[in-house]
Amino acid sequence: MLGRKQSLRGELLPYEVAQEETNNESVGVDWMNKLWMKRLLRMSALLCLCSVSLNTPKTFELYPFLRPITFACDLVTGLLFTAEMVVKINTRTLLKGEDSYLRDRWCLFDTSMLFFLWISVILQALELSALIYNVTLFFLFFMSLYGLLGVQFFGELRNHCILNDTDFEHITVNSLTIPDTYCSMDSSSGYQCPEGTVCIKLKDSRYKLGFNGFDEIATSIFTVYQAFSQEGWVFIMYRAVDTLPAWRAFMYFTTMIFFLSWLVKNVFIAVITETFNEIRVQFQQMWGQRGSQLADIVDARAPIISGDDRGWKLVPTDATRHQYRTVLLFLPVLNSAAFHLLLMAAILANGLFTASMSFKHDGRPRSDFYQQHYYIEVGFTVFFNLEALFKMWCLGFRDYYGRTIYKFELLLVIGTTLHLLPQFYLSVLTYFQVLRVVRLIKASPLLEDFVYKIFGPGKKLGSLIIFTMCLLIITSSISMQLFCFLADFTKFETFPEAFMSMFQILTQEAWVEVMDETMLRTSETIVPIVAVYFILYHLFVTLIVLSLFVAVILDNLELDEDIKKLKQMKAREQSAEIKKTLPRRLRLFEKFPDRPQMTRLHKVPSDFNLPKVRDSFVRQFMLETGDDEDLPIDKSGDDSKGNSKVLYRKKQPLRLLNSVISTYVTGTNQKQNAITGIINESNNQRLLLGDSGPIPIIGTGKQGAAGQKNRQDLKKGGHRSFRGSVKIKQTYEHLKENGDLGAMNRTSTSRRTPDIDIKLLQAKRQQAEMRRNQREEDLRENHPYFDTPLFLVPRESGFRRLCQRMVYARYCPRLKDPITGKERKLHYKRLHNLVGLVTYLDWVMIFVTTLSCLSMMFETPRYRLCDHRELQIAEFGFVVFMSLELGLKILADGLFFTPKALFKDAAGILDLFTFAVGLAMLCWMPKVVPQNSSAQLLLLLRCLRPLRIFILVPHMRKVVCELCRGFKEILLVSILLIVLMFVFASYGVQLYGGRLARCNDSEIKNRDQCVGVFLRKVFVTKMKLAPGENETHPAILVPRVWANPRRFNFDSIGNAMLALFEVLSFKGWLDIRDVLIKTLGPVHAIYIHIFVFLGCMIGLTLFVGVVIANYSENKGTALLTVDQRRWCDLKKRLKIAQPLHLPPRPEGHRFRAFIYDITQHIYFKRFIALMVILNSSLLCVSWREDQAHTSLLATISSCLSFVFVAEVSMKMIAFTPHGYWQSRRNRYDTLVTVMGLVWAITNYTMGNDLSHSFGFVAIILRFFTITGKHATLKMLMLTVVVSVYKSFFIIMGMFLLIFVYALTGCLLFGTVKYGESVGRQANFGSTPRGIIMLFRIVTGEDWYKIMHDCMVLPPFCTPGANYWETDCGNFTAAMIFFCSFYVIITYIVLNLLVAIIMENFSLFYSNEEDALLSYADIRNFQNTWNIVDVNQRGVIPVRKVKFVLRLLKGRLEVDPQKDRLLFKHMCFELERLHNGEDVTFHDVLNMLSYRSVDIRKSLQLEELLAREELEYIIEEEVAKQTIRQWLDSCLKRMKTVNIHDTVCSPPNFFVVFLVSFPSPDVTQFSDSFLLLTEGAQ
Repeated sequence: MLGRKQSLRGELLPYEVAQEETNNESVGVDWMNKLWMKRLLRMSALLCLCSVSLNTPKTFELYPFLRPITFACDLVTGLLFTAEMVVKINTRTLLKGEDSYLRDRWCLFDTSMLFFLWISVILQALELSALIYNVTLFFLFFMSLYGLLGVQFFGELRNHCILNDTDFEHITVNSLTIPDTYCSMDSSSGYQCPEGTVCIKLKDSRYKLGFNGFDEIATSIFTVYQAFSQEGWVFIMYRAVDTLPAWRAFMYFTTMIFFLSWLVKNVFIAVITETFNEIRVQFQQMWGQRGSQLADIVDARAPIISGDDRGWKLVPTDATRHQYRTVLLFLPVLNSAAFHLLLMAAILANGLFTASMSFKHDGRPRSDFYQQHYYIEVGFTVFFNLEALFKMWCLGFRDYYGRTIYKFELLLVIGTTLHLLPQFYLSVLTYFQVLRVVRLIKASPLLEDFVYKIFGPGKKLGSLIIFTMCLLIITSSISMQLFCFLADFTKFETFPEAFMSMFQILTQEAWVEVMDETMLRTSETIVPIVAVYFILYHLFVTLIVLSLFVAVILDNLELDEDIKKLKQMKAREQSAEIKKTLPRRLRLFEKFPDRPQMTRLHKVPSDFNLPKVRDSFVRQFMLETGDDEDLPIDKSGDDSKGNSKVLYRKKQPLRLLNSVISTYVTGTNQKQNAITGIINESNNQRLLLGDSGPIPIIGTGKQGAAGQKNRQDLKKGGHRSFRGSVKIKQTYEHLKENGDLGAMNRTSTSRRTPDIDIKLLQAKRQQAEMRRNQREEDLRENHPYFDTPLFLVPRESGFRRLCQRMVYARYCPRLKDPITGKERKLHYKRLHNLVGLVTYLDWVMIFVTTLSCLSMMFETPRYRLCDHRELQIAEFGFVVFMSLELGLKILADGLFFTPKALFKDAAGILDLFTFAVGLAMLCWMPKVVPQNSSAQLLLLLRCLRPLRIFILVPHMRKVVCELCRGFKEILLVSILLIVLMFVFASYGVQLYGGRLARCNDSEIKNRDQCVGVFLRKVFVTKMKLAPGENETHPAILVPRVWANPRRFNFDSIGNAMLALFEVLSFKGWLDIRDVLIKTLGPVHAIYIHIFVFLGCMIGLTLFVGVVIANYSENKGTALLTVDQRRWCDLKKRLKIAQPLHLPPRPEGHRFRAFIYDITQHIYFKRFIALMVILNSSLLCVSWREDQAHTSLLATISSCLSFVFVAEVSMKMIAFTPHGYWQSRRNRYDTLVTVMGLVWAITNYTMGNDLSHSFGFVAIILRFFTITGKHATLKMLMLTVVVSVYKSFFIIMGMFLLIFVYALTGCLLFGTVKYGESVGRQANFGSTPRGIIMLFRIVTGEDWYKIMHDCMVLPPFCTPGANYWETDCGNFTAAMIFFCSFYVIITYIVLNLLVAIIMENFSLFYSNEEDALLSYADIRNFQNTWNIVDVNQRGVIPVRKVKFVLRLLKGRLEVDPQKDRLLFKHMCFELERLHNGEDVTFHDVLNMLSYRSVDIRKSLQLEELLAREELEYIIEEEVAKQTIRQWLDSCLKRMKTVNIHDTVCSPPNFFVVFLVSFPSPDVTQFSDSFLLLTEGAQ
């Protein structure tokens, strides 16, 4: 058993407990221990924090009276805490003694800033510092990697198109093109400036050009971090596309988003969640004790049991208190379902009626739009007030107020009643009215349980919300104090402004603008510090705080350990149940009369091996006699008697040898006896042949009694579990050749058996499956047209068999030898598995479908299918191939009324749909396609063709099935978010409907004055360039318009819901905030902040939690306990572990041993790692042929290449070339070293940009070797690599969905006019551009702006006769298109990547204290194996296992002297399982893993039973061997010494013992063997 490493740290006491202990030591000062003093100190700390938040010049300018108040608060707080410190120092001394003031960490925290107190306490409580440090290193590795790549790929991106007549030394805003564009000086790539302009490189300061770019490594990492946050990255990519070849930018930014934003970023979620789970397990006992104390308090309103002659029932105690007869009469009304339905209908009607409120801007006063709603709302309010009074009257006010739900209803009653007052109507009190909708959650028990599961345990979630708010308040105060003195900068002038700015960074919406604007107003020396400050804050709140929300929700969704075990048993019982009935399409044949095809036997049954006699034939033959009541035949479909377990139970072995009943009687008896004889003979032969078909027990009298007795025996012995399956050869494997019939009793019945008999469940499942197969066979026998494709192709015809061979033909990799059963060693094993993944026909159709999709990708609104012959040929080829495929599958398996019909599931329907659409398109080929016509609908349906690959590839089909299985939880989360949006949207309509419209001229405040035209500035560039002398900013004349904001309004519930849905993605909420502040005042900004916090930070994390939980459930890990999950991770970890490809130290060669010691020394490895870092640091600036520093850096890099050549040479000398080449890492090092050597040669011979590019590639490849030199970086890299490998089909599925949406977007919005976000670089003009656009939308980059650009309608666009002749969009189609795409991809599919990363992180991450086998233990075994396996083959003879076991140290250590019996068991286990042949690395490691864990806690039930039985057999065999050896030694001693004393008595006793127990009880036999084994040792 493994010994666990105990933590050396003591338990961390809560802050208040530590304070109490400290205060108890200073009992000399009584007033310090008073409760009022503690509260006063806490209040003083809060007042001090408030004063800090108010202490800015702008605040004092607005509110002068706050200056003396803040001064007084600071003075009083300072005096109080100074007095506390003086008293503590006087009582405990300053330094002298163990309890001195400065030696108490809590006292040190009291004297520090509150911010550092919070951070330190949180880090100590969660113990995250070490692991987060390692993950941060891993994050910095990727940041450095992409920073170096950016420097060498792009360099300075400062090329702009400038007017020809511009003074290049003085560039102004009027010198740029409108809009400003980047350009390329190379005519073969990038964007070329139009006529009249020239492309030049600007050389102004960063304060004008911007702080991002790839000039050098610092700026490059700064830019990479901005792009990693998925904020503004697409504009940087467009700059690179316009300046350099486009492939660089696309490859660089897409891989960076994938690895950094989608993989590495989610590793933080895995770290937080894993650590949170560990903390939960550690503190579970403490929380459990608190919960038990609360449970001991009996609720006075708990229901009690009330009984009478008619039965027992639970009755609430409040129902027994009423003594008034009238109240008792109305209690059934209160508890009736009709009353609750009436309330739910009223609440729903109230919500729908409120949602019908809408506003128009037609000059009418706003009150005209809600006047009628007011009076109807009065009626609803009166109704709900009467409801509350009725409940109070029935229950009494005390009992009514004692229930939480009624408290909430009473609050709504009071709030809505006040809301009806004219001065409060449509005010903040509107919240009480719209919150009535929340009561609808009670209408769905499933939704109510889900809400309670998430928000019921509010301790953790509430604490996290409080922590987040405190963090925001503290950081806002600090930021305000740091930046409130910046000139012309309002974001940090006051505390509300600072709070909104820091909250904006938390949501990641335009957080780069806050940072850039702050940096622009600081000096050059402080700019890096400001950047680091905002980046650290953004890193902490986005990667840790938001991950904590995910961890808390996942923890709430996690089940308790006991509930997991119960659900495991229930899941096993459900898995044993299988659908016993046939599908309805097959049960149709049961409606028709039976027409079996009969046969005549000319031989007696004993002359040949008789096949099984069909039950349908027997039943029909015997039903014709009319005496079926005398023959107890149990039909297979009747389970009412509960005999389903026995119907298909094999007969007893001794009964199989009975002779055939051969009585000769006339009439009914003759028929019964003949049939019984035939069936018995058939069953006997089938048992001997090993058939597993159903065997009905037919008999009368004693046979029936025997069958009933067998059932009782089965029930009594249900706890006995046997190895094997229900098949005859395995069930009756106790029929030994020597006639030993008692071997079946030698099983592990001495073990304590679980509550569920796994064998019984497996037998039940197989019996149910056999029943179903039997019914299918009956239909096949009795109905000639059953299983006949199209009712024309004969069932057993050669033509059908040919079609079946063509349909099901596939490549078989033959991974196991068919004779020996051993795995064959194949090169490129994964390639063989990939080829054998699907049939040859499916491979052909995958290829054809892919070619067809590629041809569709070339179609554009200008290059259409109906006008180009090459596209028509591709379409014709796809339809022809799919016709052949469907024809073969229909002829082989049928269309609908066959067991394996083509249309047996949704996949077949989608195939038919795809074929029908393709055939209709090929036949119609419309040349006139108006917008929103049936022809355009056909083209849109044709875009679904790539989804067929989901059906053809099994793994992708599995991904879809997993998503569909979790649809229920996803639907519940969606309903919750819709309710939340409805509440806030209804509130927004009532408060802001009709009030947000304004004039586009900001100087006009009145609608009557919003007429005429005005000059409006035109946006030119983001650079901070001002007009020159005698110049003005470019502007155009614009007509004044009074209208709502462009992208949102709250005039109706639909528009409000759309606006809030956009806000759910953290996008667009700043526009709503700014409009509310500017139009209605700063107070109304609270509305959108609350919605963002609740909807985004809590609501969206529900999606992450639910998707992860569903993924775990589908993988089978959701119901595993902590120990079982660790065991599963350990098995996967051991499967990945490989023998060390490191030859042992050459003891016989001095020089090689000397070199070997050098290469394995820690200082040598650190030196090589330092050289790798030094070599990579040479790429911190761009290498260009025209730059002076390039030659020097290239020379240094060439010299370092020879250092790596020396490293490889030394390792080859130490390991020999053959031993060196065994390691894949050494092969990679050799490849990179050869490239470096070639680079050194080409640098001296060529020295141009081509050679520099080659050297840059070699250095980057060398940089990857850093991860293999650090254990944690290697673990995290393995997590990412394995996550990419396991998520391959998910990534492919996501790409297919993007491809389908790109084809659809090209048809719907390919010609839409350019707008705010749709432009030259971002549009749906072609499918490739659409893919890039959708990839941008996946990251959330201005997706809502693109959607509104695609919603443009006349008169703001020009209609056309065909969809390619108009530049208009489609409002409804755009809303469905973009919203569905964003939800499916961003909220669901991307969260699957998070689930995979979390799964693989738990696989590779192991805590030394909690791991079953840590990496150190596995490394110890690898080193030991490397010593024994001299030839580095990964295989050793089984006799050498004992050497491996003796050499092991640590947790895996086995002492042959102290643990002799365990040592023998381990050796014999490998000998038994491998028949004395060679054993592999994983064989020994797996055996040690089983012996090193508590199998009762770690193993699941099926695996536990199998392992216990194996261990028992091993114990028994080892005991036998020990006794045999001991007896042999005694006999030899007797013969040699020839003395008959006490030595002779044990052999006689043992012989008598062995002879007297031919079939001993397992418990006695095992115990006796163990005792004798100890004596023999």
